[in-house]
Amino acid sequence: MTEEKADKKVEDYIEKMKKERGPYVPPPMVYLAHKDLPFIEAYDNLYNAALQDGKALPAKYRELVCIGILAHRGFEDICVSHIKRALKLGATKQEILDAIETTIIPGGAPTFGVGMNALIKVEEEEKKAKG
Repeated sequence: MTEEKADKKVEDYIEKMKKERGPYVPPPMVYLAHKDLPFIEAYDNLYNAALQDGKALPAKYRELVCIGILAHRGFEDICVSHIKRALKLGATKQEILDAIETTIIPGGAPTFGVGMNALIKVEEEEKKAKG
């Protein structure tokens, strides 16, 4: 494959990720797409298998699980991305708030705070977008 065709394939794949996940693709994912496309494709297959509708658990609820775990790990910016994805998949803000509130017992106040900060960021972005 020529270098030009390889670059086109990578750019097409990055665009595909943007359509599936939202406009923001983290820089490490873009880097990996350029350096090792088969690896990122394999990762993306796992990502999709884990976060699509399951046999019993719809994708929006899978996202709520992700939000709680990411909040526990302290990953506020990634929580923001998953909150946006949950909303896109049909979760309500109340469902997201309930999920974040649930984190306070097993994860403590720091986990709860990370989740709340992420939700507040999403709401602030929405307000700015409305003007």
